[in-house]
Amino acid sequence: MLLVSPELADILSAIIQRLRGPDGSIALVVSYDIRERIWNPPMPVLFQRGIGNERRAFTPSAIRKLLINALTATALTDAVGNPLIFQAHDFRRILATDAIMNGLPPHIAQVICGHKTIDTTMGYKAIYPAETIEAHRAFIARRRATRPSEEYRTPTDTEWDAFLAHFEKRKVSVGTCARAFATPCVHEHACVRCSLLRPDPTQRARLEEIHDNLEARIIEAKREGWLGEVEGLQVSYSGVKDKLAQIDATLQRTATVTALGMPDFSSVSGRAFAP
Repeated sequence: MLLVSPELADILSAIIQRLRGPDGSIALVVSYDIRERIWNPPMPVLFQRGIGNERRAFTPSAIRKLLINALTATALTDAVGNPLIFQAHDFRRILATDAIMNGLPPHIAQVICGHKTIDTTMGYKAIYPAETIEAHRAFIARRRATRPSEEYRTPTDTEWDAFLAHFEKRKVSVGTCARAFATPCVHEHACVRCSLLRPDPTQRARLEEIHDNLEARIIEAKREGWLGEVEGLQVSYSGVKDKLAQIDATLQRTATVTALGMPDFSSVSGRAFAP
């Protein structure tokens, strides 16, 4: 989700409403990427028009003509009085600048623009890094002003002790529970069933013992006809097998050694190492 200004949202809404068909959908049209030189798959592009009974995407040249006509009609000029000239690509810079100045983190703007590095995104915006930092700080201040004040108060000693105790209580015999603070245990402390358990590799022998015990209990329950207990035991049995697989995968990753080889200095002149 991208937060935009009310003015831009109103424009986008008008465009979408204009393009909707009787069933409320937007027609899928193909478009040609002049830079990649490929045909894009059918998409609900916003810049499309009807030609006869066919829907076609606007070409880059058609969009340039529309921009020229719009700027001519507005008679807008720059600071020295020259008519404004816009390229379609300029609107990416305007969007990045407006978004960052209103508090959008630059790394999020990088993802939206599809840039490989954040330096490209920072080059898109018409502002300095210091202004970006101030804009983000202002965004955080505005967000805190709209949040309940009790979320930012200093915790009491009792609350802080409860928070620290939470991490102590997450330690169990076969690993560590990763459940969030102030949340109950949904599996009633049947840890081997829980996906939030992070098994400790040093406790593999204990898990193997639990595995063998559950296997024996399942055999006994089936022999005695305790079908209600079989189902619960099988859930725990599957959980233990999953935890053992997680431990094995962890041990395999830590035991894997990457051979980097020895550097070859044969092509380096001996004079480079001379005192």
